Amino acid sequence: MTSNTDRPAGSADPPPDTPVASATDTERRRPRALIVSFFGSYARDVGGWIGVSDLIALMSGLDVDGPAVRSAVSRLKRRGLLTSERLGGVAGYRLSDQGRRILAEGDQRIFGHRVARVQDGWVLVVFSVPESERHRRHALRTQLTRLGFGTTAAGVWIAPAHLTEQARAVLRDLGLEEHAELFHASYLDFRDLTASVARWWDLPELQAMYEGFLDEHEPVAAAWRRRGTRALRSPEERATAFADHLRAVDAWRRMPFLDPGLPPELLPDRWAGSRAARVFFELHALLHGPGLEHVRAAATLGPDDSWR
Repeated sequence: MTSNTDRPAGSADPPPDTPVASATDTERRRPRALIVSFFGSYARDVGGWIGVSDLIALMSGLDVDGPAVRSAVSRLKRRGLLTSERLGGVAGYRLSDQGRRILAEGDQRIFGHRVARVQDGWVLVVFSVPESERHRRHALRTQLTRLGFGTTAAGVWIAPAHLTEQARAVLRDLGLEEHAELFHASYLDFRDLTASVARWWDLPELQAMYEGFLDEHEPVAAAWRRRGTRALRSPEERATAFADHLRAVDAWRRMPFLDPGLPPELLPDRWAGSRAARVFFELHALLHGPGLEHVRAAATLGPDDSWR
């Protein structure tokens, strides 16, 4: 299994032999990732544009200083996700067309994450890309990894059938239709399907990923549960809600791109993914609204819907 540790949904991913990021790596890339998560979680709800100074002020609530914010947005501009724009004489940033498309694609996977059923079958991608096209072969592996595919053998990748159209789109986008074939399959092997799934995906790595999320965010959810909604009435508490929500989104948004939603009966006992999903969606339901109130109160924003 591979990771997509700080890249927004739909962007180019690390090569297939890249491990899940260590805590140190995640911390080093945190400002850029948080800003991507901010634009995905809040900026589109408030006009799609935010002033530089206001973005710096909001990120300071997550212990990200001004130079780190400026450096991160510069990288995001170079990658084509943000564009600089002045409104009313104020310098700021807006999502580019590419950025809006990437975040919209990410929404479908992050908030519409499907859990497969064994009876729905599997999609197989079988490909043989010539050595002269090895850069596209690498790109295909990277994109299939991003979709959560596992590998059964060299050049044979597998995922729950609900990812068929996304796999077809990847092949089409890379122009590799003539080098690949798609199959809808049922499992008819002599071995137990549970054991095969454990070979095709690195389930211990996925379990560790979810347990790391729970270690950080389950206590936060429990604390907000104890506080109740009355605590969200003060500006200070709304600022805390904003920070807690954005951290949770930033941690969670990578995970649906690593886990394809495997059938629960094929997963180990005490699978942490289900509990992690409950914690994330609880935090999102409770804290996004107050967090949005904090952003509206704290920032000078562009006209509503001007990004569309």
